[in-house]
Amino acid sequence: MKFDRREFLKTGTAAWLSFGACRSGGSVRSSYPFHVGTYTRGGSEGIYSCSLDAESGAIRITGVTGGVVNPSFLAIHPGGDALYAVCETADFDGKPGGGVSAYRLDPAAGELELLNRQPSGGTGPCHLTVDRTGRHVLVANYSSGSAAVLPVESDRSLGAPHQVIQHEGSSVHPRRQRGPHAHSVNLDRSNRHAVVADLGLDKLMIYDFDPAAGALSPAVEPFYRTRPGAGPRHFTFHRDGKRAFCINELDSTLTAFDYDEQNGTLSERATVSTLPDDYKGNNTCADVHVSACGRFLYGSNRGHDSIAVAAIGEKNGGLSIIQHHSTGGKTPRNFALDPSGRFLLAANQDSGTIVVLIVDPDSGLLSPAGHRAEVPMPVCIRFSPLAYSR
Repeated sequence: MKFDRREFLKTGTAAWLSFGACRSGGSVRSSYPFHVGTYTRGGSEGIYSCSLDAESGAIRITGVTGGVVNPSFLAIHPGGDALYAVCETADFDGKPGGGVSAYRLDPAAGELELLNRQPSGGTGPCHLTVDRTGRHVLVANYSSGSAAVLPVESDRSLGAPHQVIQHEGSSVHPRRQRGPHAHSVNLDRSNRHAVVADLGLDKLMIYDFDPAAGALSPAVEPFYRTRPGAGPRHFTFHRDGKRAFCINELDSTLTAFDYDEQNGTLSERATVSTLPDDYKGNNTCADVHVSACGRFLYGSNRGHDSIAVAAIGEKNGGLSIIQHHSTGGKTPRNFALDPSGRFLLAANQDSGTIVVLIVDPDSGLLSPAGHRAEVPMPVCIRFSPLAYSR
């Protein structure tokens, strides 16, 4: 059945009323601090500290933390008092590999103080996450195609990696898939399973996670194989714990899954293109997020330079693209939905801007907020998890 966008706009609010409006339900504040990871070329100085006006969506840059190379992806400790950043490099402290930096974070002022740095357990680390206990940082190393676990010490500094898992294999793309490329690592809400999206293998590697030991081991079904040439990049779980979504970089698609939280298994529900039917240019996808209410899915297009908005089927779990909205810049990398659920912030890497879009709470559709900030080579936007607390 062909999806009728106009019909959705007419009936969407009533059809989804039982789910409530797309707001986070978090505490209301006048502003929300956030941090921006960048590539330190083209004028970038490191990690930028910013503040979002909760009413207007205006952005204010409050500081920058330098002395770090390519802090492209960030993660904030669940306690809100520490921030971790990859150092996306091929060498670290004179040895092959990348690194991870640990910072003490002032939750109120957003200021960062370097605690220490550790090797990432591989080259080109591009993504990391902190487990729900706050005792471990998990890292995806893109260039080497590996996943690593680093312990978090009592002062929030990092220990050296105590586990590194090397992926093996290849897939069909002659240039991008000659070997493994771990592109993201995400833990489910139970903190018992981790999914590592490996672009080079066309696999979602699934691991059991032991939070006491900080150890990964292959799950009952150790991987889900995507379509050849898809290039799975980023992955996210639905708040209900029963669904999950992947954005595929190479073939510009979004995939919806049923998720078995007990065993960590994935079953594909639907795959849709992130691009308009008439688009003929080059494109690669980057980031994916579910709205606070769980009714909409957002994915970024680099080339088409847009956010694709999809409605998530309540009963069938399918995806229906309802909008493609410009990010107002070039090469949107990652993006973030703010804690209020009112704004989407897009990091346009090649135009050096963070552009703010308004999220309609009923339809999920995007519109310009009229605000942007100049940040060189922005990649990742992270709000404190404390701001999302209910």
